[in-house]
Amino acid sequence: MPYVVFAYDVRDDTRRLRVARVLKNALERVQKSVFEGELDGDRLELVQARALRHIRESEDSLRVYVLCARCAQAVRAFGVSPVLDDPDVLIV
Repeated sequence: MPYVVFAYDVRDDTRRLRVARVLKNALERVQKSVFEGELDGDRLELVQARALRHIRESEDSLRVYVLCARCAQAVRAFGVSPVLDDPDVLIV
């Protein structure tokens, strides 16, 4: 299953909270505007579509990174960034 990272910058508080709620239901929050975890293709498309409903393209941005297994294992987190405890994914 692909490992994905969603990062967003949303200007409006209401829209930002809605995007965060969509992502929180499917992924782990690792920073205030960054969520990550494993999603299969169909679930990824669904979460992305739901988040995009709350994005105003003229003001906001949403980035979705789909990482291969090798790339996901190469992710490094420093400081207070939580390391996700998933037995199928190793983050060093």
